[in-house]
Formats: sequence, C-alpha cells, structure tokens
Amino acid sequence: MLLAIDIGNTNIAFGLFEASDLRQTFRVQTVRARTADEYAVSLRQMVGLREIEPSAVTEAIMASVVPPLTDVLAEAVRLAFAREPIIVGPGLKTGISVLYDNPRDVGADRVVNAVAAFHRVRGGVIVVDFGTATTFDCISPKGEYLGGVIVPGIQVSLEALLDRADKLTRVEIAAPPRIVGRNTPHSLQSGVVHGYASLVDGLVQKLKDELAFPCETIATGGLAPLIAAHTKSIDSIDEQITLEGLRLIHERNADDQTRLARVGQ
Repeated sequence: MLLAIDIGNTNIAFGLFEASDLRQTFRVQTVRARTADEYAVSLRQMVGLREIEPSAVTEAIMASVVPPLTDVLAEAVRLAFAREPIIVGPGLKTGISVLYDNPRDVGADRVVNAVAAFHRVRGGVIVVDFGTATTFDCISPKGEYLGGVIVPGIQVSLEALLDRADKLTRVEIAAPPRIVGRNTPHSLQSGVVHGYASLVDGLVQKLKDELAFPCETIATGGLAPLIAAHTKSIDSIDEQITLEGLRLIHERNADDQTRLARVGQ
C-alpha cells in the first residue's frame, strides 16, 4: 500500500492507497513541537485502528508546507514502516510545467492539487482550496501551472476578528437560516459563509476573464462542501484531490526512486 501524507499548517492528512483506490484516510492536528517518535507512534496506531498491518505499507510520498516538520515526518515514516518516503519538491516528475516567477516559491500542496486537477479535467481548471489559507490555482489547457490567488482562510479570518472584537463570541461555521442575520451569531455566520461564497464567485469570474480560456472549477478542503453549496462558480468538489495528486506524482516517480535506492545499497 502507498501512504500519502499532506502536511498542512493546521492538519496533516494521510491516505492509504491500494493501486489507484484510496482505501483509508485519517488526519491529525499539526503540532510543530511533536517529535518523529511521537508521530511514528500515532501513525502505527492509526493504521492499526483500521486493521492494517504496518508491513502492508510498502511505499510513501509526502508534500509539506511546514518546513520544520518535513524531516520529522520523513523520519516518522522510516521509524513506523521502515520505508523511505518520496518528498515532493524540485526534480520530481509532475506532468505539469510550473510557470511561477520562482517555481520554488509555490507551495507543494498547490502543485499537487494542480497535478490531480489537470489529470481529471484534461483542460483548463481552477482549484479552490479551503485550508488555513484559501487558495485559487490556475492550470492552462496545456497543463501549465500559471499561478493564482492567496486569501486568508475562513477559520483564520474568523479567529482574527474574534480576537479583536470583545463583544463577539465564537460561533459554529455553518449556514444561518437567512442571509440577513437577526442576531449576532447568525450575522457572523452569514458573513463567513455567504461572504466567502461571494468572494469565491467574484475571484473565479475575474480569473476566468483574465485567463480567457474555458475553465472547470474544483473545490477542495474541509469547508469546501459548505461554501460551495452557496456559490455559482464551483463545478465540483473533491475533498481528497491532494492525496490523489500525491498518488499520481508517486506513480510518475516510483521507478526512478527504486533505481536510486538500488544504487545507494
């Protein structure tokens, strides 16, 4: 089985693939102070809870936007499964061209999302990822990563507001009964849900106008189903697109990595 790991600023997502089938997913909170030993224990426990033997994990790949944890999780994989993970970065075959001014500045998760989205659409596509930041990534019909937009994420924005407004209290991120809030919690929920939905629709339209080629729009991330339900621009939702992108990149690099491992033996 292939273990795919997406190290984000808020959560770390894991996926177990059997060939191209995503069989299991699980996630933990991103804790920068946690050691490789601690993550290794968590990995083996989570795999065990799904009644999978650690020996069944034969390959691993990871993408990280948290540099201090990249080596920590790589070591955790070695400790837990005795496997050397592929780490997404320069030099790997992705199947797309990155046209950012400095390709090294692009977050690994954004490249991975682009790989999966282009593989799925085989044409122009915009990926909207609702994570710690809300990102909009644009891929051309030729499979070129063109760049995009970064917006403060929903949870980050809400927490920043609550930290600065003493009379506001925490609310569940959920759609209120109506757009016009008749109490403070509903007003906050309307701003979060309908405000971000309008932001998405507005930015997607501006991006399409500038790109000037047909685009499908795919949403991903934990809050994608909630926000997408109130937009006009989201065509589909794929909450596992990052894990699928990792699988595709692994597939395109597995032979090279095996050859390198043999050379190093």
